[in-house]
Amino acid sequence: MRSRLFPITDDHIHFDPINGRGVEAAKDFLHAGGTHIFLVSKPSWSLGVTPVSGSDFATVFDETLRIAGLIRETGLVVFPILGIHPAEISRLSERMSLSQAVTVMKEGLEHAAGYIRDGRAVALKSGRPHYEVSPEVLAASNEVLSYALELAAGYRCALQIHAESGPCADIVGMAESVGMPVDRVVKHYGSPETPLHPSLVARHESVPVLAREHRPFTMESDFMDENSRPGAVTGPKSVPRITKKMLESGAITEDDCWRIHGEIVEKVYGVRITL
Repeated sequence: MRSRLFPITDDHIHFDPINGRGVEAAKDFLHAGGTHIFLVSKPSWSLGVTPVSGSDFATVFDETLRIAGLIRETGLVVFPILGIHPAEISRLSERMSLSQAVTVMKEGLEHAAGYIRDGRAVALKSGRPHYEVSPEVLAASNEVLSYALELAAGYRCALQIHAESGPCADIVGMAESVGMPVDRVVKHYGSPETPLHPSLVARHESVPVLAREHRPFTMESDFMDENSRPGAVTGPKSVPRITKKMLESGAITEDDCWRIHGEIVEKVYGVRITL
């Protein structure tokens, strides 16, 4: 049995001092027992950015890194994840052609990959709309997602994807075709049946079962930090609080906690989890 000191990692969370509580919400995570966060860049519109070229997303990425610096001052370990939210395609195609929107999103992903290259971020994000779209928009979104997989493979980093509910099994072939390890393709807001790596919302009922089966998964809050939607999707305290409740009830063990919040996170994201 390991020491009672163990990490508690949220692998998909937002903090936003402009539209939300920012560092104060991060402190909630810390005081609840959280130790490490993967800070995911928000969509461009949430920061008032109207991109017309891929380079315009740099404003979003730089703001994410600025917020990461503020949060590190609390004592939390912060790993930035940068990329292009798949819903950008709907907003961009209102102002330009669909093919131009695809180009802008690909260029934005290239800029995000530059932060990976420079060691300022640890993973990319991409995906496809989780809402109903036309066949043309879906095909264009899959083109962007395929390019994100190719970039992640080239930079040897993880890729978090936003996509529709369900297993998203077709993404396995997309990843394999560009040499991207499937176990480093993270299905944000995932489910146990996905062949990709599932990131489960903390309250997911399958967490104790998958832990007992030693299935690889990580945990997230998907906390959006927006004053207009306080607590959405779950609050910043959710991952540490639920993890501790499961430990106290015997639903998971301390070794499970180390595996979920430490060892698996290290394998998927290529980072070091230390206390």
